[in-house]
Order: sequence, then structure tokens, then C-alpha cells
Amino acid sequence: MTQTEKGARFRQLHDRGGAFIIPNPWDIGSARLLEHLGFEALASTSMGYAFSIGRRDNTVARELILNHLRDLAGATSLPVSADLENGFGDSPETVAETIRLGAGTGIVGGSIEDASGNADAPIYDLGLAAERVRAAVEAARSLDFPFTLTARAENYLHGRPDLADTIRRLQVYQEAGADVLYAPGLASKDDIAAVVKAVDRPVNVLMGLQGVQLSLPELSAIGVKRVSLGSTLYRTAIGAFLRAAAEMRDRGTFSFAAEAARPREINELLD
Repeated sequence: MTQTEKGARFRQLHDRGGAFIIPNPWDIGSARLLEHLGFEALASTSMGYAFSIGRRDNTVARELILNHLRDLAGATSLPVSADLENGFGDSPETVAETIRLGAGTGIVGGSIEDASGNADAPIYDLGLAAERVRAAVEAARSLDFPFTLTARAENYLHGRPDLADTIRRLQVYQEAGADVLYAPGLASKDDIAAVVKAVDRPVNVLMGLQGVQLSLPELSAIGVKRVSLGSTLYRTAIGAFLRAAAEMRDRGTFSFAAEAARPREINELLD
């Protein structure tokens, strides 16, 4: 599909009934495997990618992220949405530039968060946060293909579990034109339901964190439209790796290999 066709397909996934899962690969191989397993769209994970290249989260330069997105988008025929962190800068102008540069990699959607990266003031003032979303929306609308812009309210990931403020932020981002709304880290089914009821745009929910555990049908029944996993798939894989390494180091045994995927299985998926 062309980028325009991918963009239209991605938008359609949000318009149809029920929720869908958008898993998060961290490299070309995991992207191709997820496509062959039948998923309909993919999203990048900035944390998973950072860890996979031996870096801490939020320490990877925009240029490297863009190269990574180009690899992901080029590796699959599926629509790819990008974790664009906070747009790699404070100003609305930088956020808009990041959207335009991201679009040039082949992605058809992306998220901008309201986390500042400043430990003393981890969440942007709402006025500036809204300006940043508006700038991202304007940049997205200037493209010659459908680009789905997701606005993220990061309170819960930064020690501010304030549901009322989170909802207010999402409502403001909705007014600024965001296509999808996302508050990672919501702590309960009731909180998720409250967010969904408070807005009139598709809501993305993050699964895979400790705490609330709901199935896709349960999330769909609440009214959630999209379910992502962030770095969970990468952390699941690396968790198995670390347990295997610890077994070899501490016991000198190799029982972990019983859980390994078979080469033929992987080869068949990549055929």
C-alpha cells in the first residue's frame, strides 16, 4: 500500500466498531513477525527501542528515532504509528517539525506527550501543552496523506495520579484537534471508563503495566478503541533473556531452552 492508503486504513481501524490491538515492535524482525501473526497496525516504542540499542529511555536523539521509524515503516506493509515522545523539544514549532520529519519516514500516525523531561516540572503547563498539540495537528493536516495524531496526558506515569486533571487535559487536547486521546497508566477499570465517557474521540489504553488487567473484549465493552503495549513486548523478551543468562551463570544449566521458539517456527513466519 502507498502511504496514503496506509493512512486511510489506519484511520478506518479507529472508525469501525470494537477495539483493536496495536502491538509495539522494537526492530525490523519483531515488526515482521507481528505482521505475519495477523495484527492490523503497529506502533513504535521509544523505550523498547532505546533499551534494544543499550540506551536509557528518553536519551535517544531525534535523528536516531527517525532512522528507526524509517526501518520499521519500510519493513512492513502495515500502517505504523510512532511514539514521538514529547516532540523532542519544548516549543510548538519543534513539535510541528517533528511531525513533518516523522511523516517523511513512512509512518501514518504519531503521539505527542505532555511530559516535559524536567524533573522539577515533569508535566507541561496546560496552556503550553495545548499549543504544542495544536501545532502538531496543524502539521499533520498539512500533509498530503491522512496522519492520525494522538495526544498523550502523562500524569500517571510521573507520580500525578489526578484523574480530574488528566480528563481536563485530554478534553483540551481534543479541542486542539487531536484524533486520538491517550493517558498511559490509568489505574483502574473505572478510571478508564471515566476517560472514555468524558471525551468524544477514540481512546488508546496501555496494557502490560502492573495493576489493571483487562482483556480486549472487556476494554471494548468500556468503549476503548485502541490498545497498545508500549515496551511490554520488548521487556517480556528481555525478561526471558535475563532469566536464561542468570540460569547459565548461577547454575550452569540450560533448561530455559525448552521455552525457546523453534527456528522452523520463526522461518515459517518470515516466509
